[in-house]
This record gives sequence, C-alpha cells and structure tokens, in this order.
Amino acid sequence: MDATYLAALAVAMLAHLSVFALVLGVFAHLEELRRRREIMGRTLGLSPEDKTLRRPGVVGWLATFFTTAAVSFGRKVKPTKAEDISATRATLMHAGFRGQNAVEFYWGIKIGMALAGIGLAAAVILVVAPTLRPEYKFLIGAGTVSAFFYAPGLVLNHLVNKRQRAIQNGLPDALDLLVVCVEAGMGLDGAMQRVGMELAHNEPVLSSELKLLTLELRAGKSRREALKNLATRVGLEDVGSLVALLIQADMFGTSIAQTLRVYADAMRTKRFQRAEEIAAKLPVKLLLPLVFFIFPTLLMIILGPAAIRLMAMFAQTAK
Repeated sequence: MDATYLAALAVAMLAHLSVFALVLGVFAHLEELRRRREIMGRTLGLSPEDKTLRRPGVVGWLATFFTTAAVSFGRKVKPTKAEDISATRATLMHAGFRGQNAVEFYWGIKIGMALAGIGLAAAVILVVAPTLRPEYKFLIGAGTVSAFFYAPGLVLNHLVNKRQRAIQNGLPDALDLLVVCVEAGMGLDGAMQRVGMELAHNEPVLSSELKLLTLELRAGKSRREALKNLATRVGLEDVGSLVALLIQADMFGTSIAQTLRVYADAMRTKRFQRAEEIAAKLPVKLLLPLVFFIFPTLLMIILGPAAIRLMAMFAQTAK
C-alpha cells in the first residue's frame, strides 16, 4: 500500500510538472512574439519606449528558461533524417515560426507532451482505475500518449491552414492594390512596400509577408530570390504561380501591370468560386443538426398537444 501511494504521489508530481511545462510553453510563445515585435520595431525605426516593446520580467525569464530547456531536449530527440527535418522546418515556416531553433523547440514540445501523456496515463491507471482489466489499461495508456504526442502536430497544422487561408483571402485585394500602384507609375518594389503598409490592419498576415519581402530587397537580395523566398515561406499554390509570373515578366520584359491585372482577375474569380463552393456545401452540413436537433423539437411542438389529447381521450374511454 505504501509503495502504491508513493507511486501515485510521484505520478501526480510528474503531472504537475507537465502542466507547468505547458504553461511555460505558452509563455515562451508569447516571448517569441514579443521578440519579433522588438526586432520589427528596431527595423522600422519605432521608439523603444513603446509599451509593446518592453521586456516582461518574470515572464521573460521563465520563457527564456523553458525555451532553452525545450531546445536542448529537442536537439537530442529530433529525427536524424534530413527529409524529416526539412519537412518539419517547412511546416513551421508556413505557420510563421522561422526561428533558428524552431525545429528543435517543436520536437522538444512534442516529445515532452508524450512524456506528460505517459505520466497522466499512469496516474489515471494507478489512482482512478486500478482494478481495470489489463487490456483496458493498455488502451487508456496508448490513447492518452497518442493524443498528447500528436496534439502539437494538429495545432501546428491548424495554424498553417489558418495562416494560408488568411493569405489566400487577402491576395486578390493585394493584387488590385498592386495594379493601381504599378499603373500609377510606381516600381514593383515600391508598390509591394506600399501595399504591405496599406494592408497592415485588414490583412496583417499578408502584410507581414510583403514587409519581409521588402526588407529582403533592401538587404540586397535580387528580386527573383526574394520572390522565391516569399513563395517558400507561404507555401500556397496561388502565391507560387504569382511569383512565377512576376519572374517571367521581369525576365522577358513584359508589362508587369498587365500581368498583375490578368492574375488579379483570375484570383477574384477563384475567390468567388470558393465562396460558391462553401455555399453549396452548406445544405449538406446543415442536414445533421436539422435531423437530430430541429426536427425532433418541431415534432414535439406540433404533435405534442395532439398526443396529450389522444392520451386523455383513451383514458376516459377506458373508464
């Protein structure tokens, strides 16, 4: 009995440490966002006295500690194959995480969550359900560990889809603004910088990508290389096609304004078709709640009084 109590106590402590590690992970993410804002503020010449650029004390220390620990642990447990590392780095880049140690941090979180799942499963088996059959215990343990292990990947895929959807929705408007700027006499580099500034409030994700493209051009990269980097960071087929068109127009000397206008029309049509597709799927998606939630309620409201009267009539007839 004492051994079981000590084991349960150890598992509970491990679960508390796992929760603490998760909280530190959130703080680390917030610290990374603050660091990016600080770098962007220095690049754009913002005042360091801005309250958004101030470094939090305890939170910053905890985030730095957890980030260092996660990166160190991730270096030991990350995959050794270059293909797996490249795929993970590409996915993180598409989600907006471009740090030098992003892959190590991700794998540290992933394996750390798996260990937390092992601790939680052991706590459930030893404390909550110690009398279950062995096969049920195995199912609980395997399910908990699998859920904790794959949770970071699911969250990352959700962030990638959300970011790409935001860029895809804002791309037609950005192309329209690019057409206006180029036809007004601005160069393509200046037009991209201007569009990035104009879309800062309505389309912040696309605006940040255009600003990063402008910074790469200012740093001395060629337009072709900067555009290819944009397509690599975003990972969208539409952006890749736009980059290919701009590179071809630049190589062959064709009109960039005409190229942008044609592609903007195509993107606007494509966005309208996506909206029509979503509207066409709506009746099918409404079928399940309609059958299980709305129809039974309507039947109860419509047939309920009649059923009560029939029951009362049959009761009087029986008497």
